[in-house]
Amino acid sequence: MNDNFKKKIKNISHDFISVVDSEFVKEDYVAIDLSATNPDLDTIDVSSSRAFEVYIKEYIAQNKAKVAYGGYNEVRGIYSRSSHFNQHNPETERNIHLGIDIWCDAETKILAPLDGKIHSFKNNNNFGDYGPTIILEHALDDVVFYSLYGHLSLGSLSGITVGDPVKAGQTIAALGTASVNGDYAPHLHFQVIKDMQGNIGDYPGVSNKKDLEFYLQNCPDPNLLLKI
Repeated sequence: MNDNFKKKIKNISHDFISVVDSEFVKEDYVAIDLSATNPDLDTIDVSSSRAFEVYIKEYIAQNKAKVAYGGYNEVRGIYSRSSHFNQHNPETERNIHLGIDIWCDAETKILAPLDGKIHSFKNNNNFGDYGPTIILEHALDDVVFYSLYGHLSLGSLSGITVGDPVKAGQTIAALGTASVNGDYAPHLHFQVIKDMQGNIGDYPGVSNKKDLEFYLQNCPDPNLLLKI
């Protein structure tokens, strides 16, 4: 079933789908490596959202791009700064990223990639967490699945109601600053989820080694859909 789900996600479109401001085209994106094995990250203070933002902006400029993206199934060191993730145990420490991050400026518009409705929303305001978060529910033939949008602005949670319909390409939110988004450089965490497991307004975006096989099945690579 899960392989079939991945195929369904991949076959939704054969073209690039944007989940950030539609002025950005596919050629504006550059892949970025934020894994624990990237030696460039040894030269910056990854515990500082400001230092991280400077690094990402310089990387985008050096590559003559406008947006950076990546991170699915990426083992990262940046979560060790937060007790929300860091359990000091290599099997249970949550440091493997389950979504795709899209790095661009705060207040950038966030777009629904597909028709759907608002499943839930919440301000997950732990240090290092998502901050304001919206989850959409989608139906494709006989399959129901979900998409999660994390690190939004506080205003993104105003004036919306569970069950509100959304159309593909509709603006549903805006990116937040480090002061509200869990203390990260501005970016969108976008994740595809098959089974919400009863979660409301939240779902794990980072896994440990022990549970990784399950989460990679339940949360396939979002780029199967987006095709960046």
